[in-house]
Amino acid sequence: MRIDFDKGNGLVPAIIQDALNGRVLMLGYMNREALSKTEREGRVTFYSRSKKRLWTKGETSGNFLTVREIVADCDGDTLLIKARPAGPVCHTGNDTCFNEHSAKGFLYKLQDIIADRKKNPSAQSYTSALFEKGVNKIAQKVGEEATELIIEAMDNNDALFKNETADLLFHLLVLLQQRGVQLEEIEEILAQRHAGSAQKK
Repeated sequence: MRIDFDKGNGLVPAIIQDALNGRVLMLGYMNREALSKTEREGRVTFYSRSKKRLWTKGETSGNFLTVREIVADCDGDTLLIKARPAGPVCHTGNDTCFNEHSAKGFLYKLQDIIADRKKNPSAQSYTSALFEKGVNKIAQKVGEEATELIIEAMDNNDALFKNETADLLFHLLVLLQQRGVQLEEIEEILAQRHAGSAQKK
């Protein structure tokens, strides 16, 4: 991999992408030393243009970015780093520095909303009411929604099938939150299974 650091006066932009779900997490800059340290230690290290020094993402917060892959663009003057975050990436506490509204990204937004309903319950919130009833009721609701989805799957009404799928996903996210499990953890298991099956082929 040949990187043209001279074009950017010794620096190249480094786009950080979640290796698991493809979300763009942040943008930073690297010089030769930062790239070398990143490759050597397996954690993303940038060059801070304001502090004029290297800084490893997560050195203060503990939310490190573990490198999975580093690739350069066609001109060799921009890096794409696929990594797995150990926690929120943005200084605002968000998972990403970019405000995403795609259907895929909304599941993570919904997860955050559900977590907030648990932390800050409201008498008007259906989600808060579910948490108040406890894990047994939530699990029972997931079972009911799964049964309804199965019934709609055997019919030809796509609209009802999609709505029942949405209901099941919502209640499953509530159950995950009740058990203290994040959607990213489930994705990680699926990714590991995929990687294992791919190696067997």
